[in-house]
Amino acid sequence: MARHIIHFAVITGLQPGSQPRLRVAERDVGDTHRTEAEFARPLTDARQQGGAVFERLHREPLMIEILHPANDSDGALRLQLPAEADTEALGAALAKVLNPRLKIWLRGDLGSGKTTFTRGLLRELGHEGKVKSPTYTLIEPYVLSRLDLYHFDFYRFNSPEEYLDAGLDEYFAGDGVCVVEWPDKAAPYLPPPDLEVRLSPAAGGRRAEIFGHTEAGLRCANEMNKALEGAPRASAPD
Repeated sequence: MARHIIHFAVITGLQPGSQPRLRVAERDVGDTHRTEAEFARPLTDARQQGGAVFERLHREPLMIEILHPANDSDGALRLQLPAEADTEALGAALAKVLNPRLKIWLRGDLGSGKTTFTRGLLRELGHEGKVKSPTYTLIEPYVLSRLDLYHFDFYRFNSPEEYLDAGLDEYFAGDGVCVVEWPDKAAPYLPPPDLEVRLSPAAGGRRAEIFGHTEAGLRCANEMNKALEGAPRASAPD
């Protein structure tokens, strides 16, 4: 299989200043009597900020190696991510082809880069503030310029029924994009994904595998592949 290396640019610095973060009230997953209605509303709407919400002050060329390209019959896109910034760049690549209502599962062990990937996704969509996994709050909502995105983390679930007790179903039935870390913790109640991203350590960096499970997911994986292949590239070293 031929391989080539992608040079991809992402933001590595932000203009100092106010960076509001959207969050919900902290919730102990053991408090199963608390419902979705108790979650705080998003604090900031990025639509009100007008135009780009951050400056691209500094860009670095990155190298993403495509190991297996996606195609119409096989939605599996496999990549080698040599550095941390490449994981963030891959998230940014997904942001460029993102559509409303997509359900995206992020799979990988602790420290595999799931939150780093989400950070790149959100920054490319225009979010200025910090991005961290909502391990204790279960959900972090982001109201962005062209869509709403909900970042979930079910790592601390002791049983799948806690997903039902939290009253999160309506988020997955709406028009927002749902990005879920540790989705298996909510099985079998969680709706199936359109797109699945698997991250794992490999060769001093990370291996990313992206699978489209629905028509929308396959289209997204193929568009990501095309976007990456269209970026400036160089032959991999011998």
